[in-house]
Amino acid sequence: MSTTRHNWTQEEILEIYNKPMMELLYEAATVHRQHHDPNTVQVSTLLSIKTGGCPEDCGYCPQAARYHTDLENNDLMSVQQVKAQALRAKASGSSRVCMGAAWRNVKDGQEFDDVLEMVRTINKLDMEVCCTLGMITENQAQRLAEAGLYAYNHNLDSSEEYYKEVISTRGFEDRLETIANVRKTNVTVCSGGIIGMGEKVEDRAGMLVALATLDPQPESVPINALVAVEGTPLEEQQTIPIWDMIRMVATTRIVMPQTQVRLSAGRTEMSQEGQTMCFFAGANSIFAGDKLLTTPNPDVHQDMELFKLLGVTPQKPFVKKAQPETVEASDSQYQALGEKPKWSRPGHSIERNEKARLKKN
Repeated sequence: MSTTRHNWTQEEILEIYNKPMMELLYEAATVHRQHHDPNTVQVSTLLSIKTGGCPEDCGYCPQAARYHTDLENNDLMSVQQVKAQALRAKASGSSRVCMGAAWRNVKDGQEFDDVLEMVRTINKLDMEVCCTLGMITENQAQRLAEAGLYAYNHNLDSSEEYYKEVISTRGFEDRLETIANVRKTNVTVCSGGIIGMGEKVEDRAGMLVALATLDPQPESVPINALVAVEGTPLEEQQTIPIWDMIRMVATTRIVMPQTQVRLSAGRTEMSQEGQTMCFFAGANSIFAGDKLLTTPNPDVHQDMELFKLLGVTPQKPFVKKAQPETVEASDSQYQALGEKPKWSRPGHSIERNEKARLKKN
């Protein structure tokens, strides 16, 4: 049985990543079978509950207000709308709903209160609930935990070094602080990143170092392939080869043996054979549904057909961790504090981000 290490170095991870493919696949598959059922894959549905208008300048994101994409902005969904979507996801085989809002950080007020009610509502449907809402304080994390949140997603995106080439409106340390705030609760951590943004292999290893040296390691790590969206700074990036995804999944599995590795954005560019290789290499979670927030995703029926072909069963909810209890708002021990935390704004300029901002339709 392989043990979980928290002292990985970039050199060690690069050595794993660059192994001959057959050796890498064998090792990853072996580790995977020591800690997980290889014929079970967790299915999540990602729901954009508030779309567009984000003040950040993430170079990959069509939701950034400063870029000229065809994205239609939408205000926060209602609790009933979210419940209807969750029921539809449950019926199609999802065990988790991840709600994403295009916010820089959570602000106390009616909208956050509504999100807390969404969490309570979905948890009562016996589904795992995940949120990705930007940076959060410890108190906000505690309020989410009380509502019944199962997981909080906050991706590191890339290595600390390459992060500065993609985003200038927030600091890498803010990502780590938010994860630390979540860790002060009983909520699990979901954190991964994106490959194919022009980074070097060393940056991919650097991102895995940052994740693998966390103690405990994230319970879930999404591995995204960049979906280049017209109007964003990264619109001209070429789709990465499937072999890069397989290597990244396999390496992640080896250095984070107990983590659920999620095959996330970019699956529309992958063949069934390519996705199967990723499952063999240790991916045991996917996002289902026709969209991942704003970018295309395979239809859930296609996923279920592939599962049937492979003999794969969707994972039931609350297998890895017991279902959280929901505390009603009237009984909450944690109340809004009206906090105004000083999340960092590094202030440097990224040339391609500026070009995209100034570009006319």
